[in-house]
Amino acid sequence: MSSTPAADERRYVLMLGCPDRPGIIARITSFIAEFGGSIMEAGYHSDTDSGWFFTRQAVRASTVPFELAELRDRFAAVAAELGPETDWQLLDSGAKRRAVLLVSRDGHCLHDLLGRATSGELPATIEAVIGNHPDLAEMTRAHGVRFHHVPFPKDPAERGPAFEQVRDLVDAHQPDAVVLARFMQVLPATLCEHWAGRAINIHHSFLPSFVGARPYHQAFARGVKLIGATCHYVTAELDAGPIIEQDVIRIDHADTVRDMVRQGRDIERVVLARGLRWHLEGRVLVHGRRTVVFD
Repeated sequence: MSSTPAADERRYVLMLGCPDRPGIIARITSFIAEFGGSIMEAGYHSDTDSGWFFTRQAVRASTVPFELAELRDRFAAVAAELGPETDWQLLDSGAKRRAVLLVSRDGHCLHDLLGRATSGELPATIEAVIGNHPDLAEMTRAHGVRFHHVPFPKDPAERGPAFEQVRDLVDAHQPDAVVLARFMQVLPATLCEHWAGRAINIHHSFLPSFVGARPYHQAFARGVKLIGATCHYVTAELDAGPIIEQDVIRIDHADTVRDMVRQGRDIERVVLARGLRWHLEGRVLVHGRRTVVFD
């Protein structure tokens, strides 16, 4: 299940980034005003370090006198005026959004997302869940979602065919998001590129600290007083993709690794749900290794 906006809430969402210069806001808003569009949300950010400008504009769809395809065609001329480096897209909040989840044995993030989807809190349907172990199949099917088990060999050098099978299963659904909900497998560079801007991971540490495996054990050994979780886009560089969302929780010297894992799971659930929602709602703009999030 997924929530569908009422007719008067449906919006066309413009996400745009370009080199900063005077007049960008005026040009975009005048374009919208020319056809009588009503702007329901507007976010702006000018990054002085990079010299780039970012905006997110949500226009009430009922005030646009033509279809989204024509709106895109018309705005393409405006984008061209703003320069050849302009990166933009237009989304329809009323269009069905799809997500496919990749999992392993830990089910806390999967359970949370399945529950949110079932209750209509997640702005997408979960089309399928793919696991490299069968442990979470029953939980998945209880929510009416198809589960695929793809075994992975122990030898990393022999995992190519398994990743190809995962790719085929995912691509069959044409998802807007491929969520690594504690998948615990490192995607090959070819898949990172293939799903660029759609593959989202939850890492159980406050990146860039404690990358890789067993971050809670690393944190315990270091004696930290805060642990956290990070939702980020997946790139070929391990745990180094553009960060969407993060949060932390305080711990103390009496907490064991098991205590940290238990408390950390709560943060992982919330951070992943926030990051995925913002991605699906078109609130995240990526520029290099950084993001601008209009939450």
